[in-house]
Amino acid sequence: MTTDSVQKTVLLIGASRGLGFAMAEEYLKHGAKVIATGRALSTDKLLQLQKVWPQQLEVETADITVPQDVDALHERLGNRQIDLLFVNAGVKNADGETIADVSTEEFIRVMVTNALSPLRVIEKFEDLVPPTGSIGIMSSGQGSLTNNTNGNYEVYRGSKAALNMFMRSFAARHSEDPRTLLLMAPGWVQTDMGGPQARLTIDESIPNLVKTIETYSGVPGLHYLDYQGKVVPW
Repeated sequence: MTTDSVQKTVLLIGASRGLGFAMAEEYLKHGAKVIATGRALSTDKLLQLQKVWPQQLEVETADITVPQDVDALHERLGNRQIDLLFVNAGVKNADGETIADVSTEEFIRVMVTNALSPLRVIEKFEDLVPPTGSIGIMSSGQGSLTNNTNGNYEVYRGSKAALNMFMRSFAARHSEDPRTLLLMAPGWVQTDMGGPQARLTIDESIPNLVKTIETYSGVPGLHYLDYQGKVVPW
């Protein structure tokens, strides 16, 4: 995880629980310096983890749906070099709720959290990522238009498809950029959001997902991949 004895610095946006928290743990185990964020009053687990890794883990607060929070975090980090910027953000509406059912307010909440806010973070923080660095977002296989054969979870699917499109636009605007750009699909994982019936445990998903991220480090362009490194169809 380190190169020429230089410690890798990872900024994980949205790491207070679930997949993001597991990513923080995994990178700490690999010797990285981790800056992990959560919303105010949600960082208790991260602060406990910091007691185990006091030299490697920094805990910051930010709500990515609040632009002022994002700006303030960027200001606090100053000119820090970030080798991996990874945004893990995800909410969903009620599972059985269709486009016909969902309220406008709930639709906006899901879209702002899952699609708009992650790209705003990337636009704000990409100046801290060097040409050798990587920028990634937690997407989902459910963001694939090709793979949508049953129509379930359609608001969530739509938000992740929008996220993918926004990231593709970012990549197109930075076509000469040598950095690695990643949309990662972790699989259906047993988290608070995924539920206990999910197919994968966190330990089956996240170590492999981190391994895939590191395998693609230094490979320019945008890649839409699952946790096992398989290409996900757009």
